[in-house]
Amino acid sequence: MRSLLFVPADAEKKLAKAMESGADAVIVDLEDSIAPDRKAEARIAAAEFIAAVSEWSSRPRLLVRVNGLETGLTDADLDAVIPARPDAVMLPKAEGGPAVIHLDAKLAVREAAAGLSEGHVTVVAIATETAQALFLAGSYQGATRRLAGLTWGAEDLSVELGAEANRDADGRFLDPYRLARTLCLAAAAAARVQAIDTVSIDFRDETRLARECEEARRDGFTGKMAIHPAQVPVINAVFTPRPEVIARAQAIVDAFAAAPGAGVVGIDGVMYDRPHLARAAALLARAKQMGEA
Repeated sequence: MRSLLFVPADAEKKLAKAMESGADAVIVDLEDSIAPDRKAEARIAAAEFIAAVSEWSSRPRLLVRVNGLETGLTDADLDAVIPARPDAVMLPKAEGGPAVIHLDAKLAVREAAAGLSEGHVTVVAIATETAQALFLAGSYQGATRRLAGLTWGAEDLSVELGAEANRDADGRFLDPYRLARTLCLAAAAAARVQAIDTVSIDFRDETRLARECEEARRDGFTGKMAIHPAQVPVINAVFTPRPEVIARAQAIVDAFAAAPGAGVVGIDGVMYDRPHLARAAALLARAKQMGEA
């Protein structure tokens, strides 16, 4: 998933537009974008929407961001949406492996009741929204096979830290949030799941968005969340491997295939070792999944 677009569950027109946005995934939101007195109605709307589009032959992946475990609202969210067969649940304010294990158990019960195979619904966790979560980032490894991705957020974390801002005057994240970003990236690598970058909140600033995407891809993230359909084309473009990058990766794989016992190969005067081979193979696998290779 290169692009994951948030849409409020009770915004019917926005949901329809999201399905045509080109996003790889649509996140139907039951959490922050829904007022407390609208939660029940939003659950019904989310379930109806997912049920209506889940059988489309060509569609983005469908995720539901439920309310966090600490709110007491998660069970009602899951009761409403799991029978509609979403592809995944996004867990906000997740606090490490124990949180996704807890969610796993809740999902298993509801999958059984809905006649779904166990593990049908995967999990993407937002891993940095509380201070405690930062200390638990390393505990996702091996927690559950449902875990498909980790992402991070700065807004809730800045509130908990009592910070006045989370970005500087140039729009770059300040140190506490760069730490959170790094911990998310490392946690995803350790758990062998996708690392997804956080949102860029100024959806009109395409230059800043492109910069954030480029920096995220450089560091190891393979996708980014969006809050507006206009952000989707930029995100998709940056996180789609370019033809010359694919060609270089293929050349590295081919060179090692031609010399299976080698620890190092040379291509055009540049030396590549086994870590380069692993990175090239991962890029080719991702490109193939996107239909680019």
